[in-house]
Amino acid sequence: MVDKSWLKESATFSRPVIREIQRAAETGIYDIRGFGAKRQIPHFDDLVFLGASMSRYPLEGYRETCGTNVTLGDRFAKRPITLDIPITIAGMSFGALSAQAKEALGRGASQMGTSTTTGDGGMTPEERGQSKYLVYQYLPSRYGMNPEDLRKADAIEVVVGQGAKPGGGGMLLGQKISPRVAGMRDLPEGIDQRSACRHPDWTGPDDLEIKIAELREITDWEKPIFIKVGAARTFYDVTLAVKAGADVVVVDGMQGGTAATQDVFIEHVGIPTLPAVRAAVDALKELDMHRKVQLIVSGGIRSGADVAKALAMGADAVSIGTAALIALGDNNDTHEAEYNKLGTSAGYYDDYQDGRDPAGICTQDPELSARLDPIAAGRRLANYLSVLTLETQTLARACGKSHVHNLEPEDLAALTIEAAAMAGVPLAGTQWIPGKF
Repeated sequence: MVDKSWLKESATFSRPVIREIQRAAETGIYDIRGFGAKRQIPHFDDLVFLGASMSRYPLEGYRETCGTNVTLGDRFAKRPITLDIPITIAGMSFGALSAQAKEALGRGASQMGTSTTTGDGGMTPEERGQSKYLVYQYLPSRYGMNPEDLRKADAIEVVVGQGAKPGGGGMLLGQKISPRVAGMRDLPEGIDQRSACRHPDWTGPDDLEIKIAELREITDWEKPIFIKVGAARTFYDVTLAVKAGADVVVVDGMQGGTAATQDVFIEHVGIPTLPAVRAAVDALKELDMHRKVQLIVSGGIRSGADVAKALAMGADAVSIGTAALIALGDNNDTHEAEYNKLGTSAGYYDDYQDGRDPAGICTQDPELSARLDPIAAGRRLANYLSVLTLETQTLARACGKSHVHNLEPEDLAALTIEAAAMAGVPLAGTQWIPGKF
């Protein structure tokens, strides 16, 4: 047996890097996958709460309430939406997801009194029928867009960019363009499609202002208008969105997931959610619009701690996508053998674009999608949302807050210099905020 103990791994040319070079050399095409950024970057884990003791007075969880409701869109809309919890479901399209998965998202969100979002490709009866609050995404592709669905929605989200691919469009490979998907999107069946990276009828914030006015006229000024941007030049993008007339701004960090795009986009474009929140709040405060225009943060939200930290930094709500899909699936090993045949394992699968998801969530294959029971999956999502809410309340009470929106940056400390600089909170044990003092 050859002794390999002396071999040293290259930090630059690690084995995954070598494998990717070999794959690229063999195929001549870039890698496409789903999910979000997998590299380690500063995140909410690098922040901690400063619980109450002497200088602050905590609330008793069994006797004192802690509110979680949030109203979105009360700047201009006649009918803003009030959610029971500050956790919403992000836009994920029918096409990327099965009809059963879309129905399950609606069921789980409605059970907890919150909203879900259509994603690219239009509105399905399954999702609209099961969603108490449904946000309609208005994307550059315009797939499935029609004025009647805009009027059926409870809010409209104009998507300028996503965290996984700011500046880039999505992909839907031909094997997922079933007859129903093709009909909804007015596309040929079985042909690869790349969504546009920018809207066809406007090129800047002045044009966006006109488009927002158009959408308000179509919906009789009833629906809140959200603007979603991928986290990049966040301060300026949020500023322009507010000036264009947005009721709500959605900022999606680079940990945000996607059904399919280039791996090089996912890993190397955009900024993490942590600094994006701080930059967005700074922009709103400079305009004197903080809490007047609501801020929703998405991209890598996994736990009640993440939710509470985002709210403490100044967000009004958060949105989850990848975590919601994980919650939909059962937690047994039923499909492990099939994942293994695909060269992966449950929890690691990210080739959603292939449409062969054994769990029946990210597929258009009738046999696979039938495996997902939307009622049971919706119940699991509601359970997960309930846990996130309870965890958020627990942390808020520990900081002496009677509502989760009373959390503030002064309740936080950072564990690393990088996180302190990005989040704009002191390094733990000091009053030092790098770059400020």
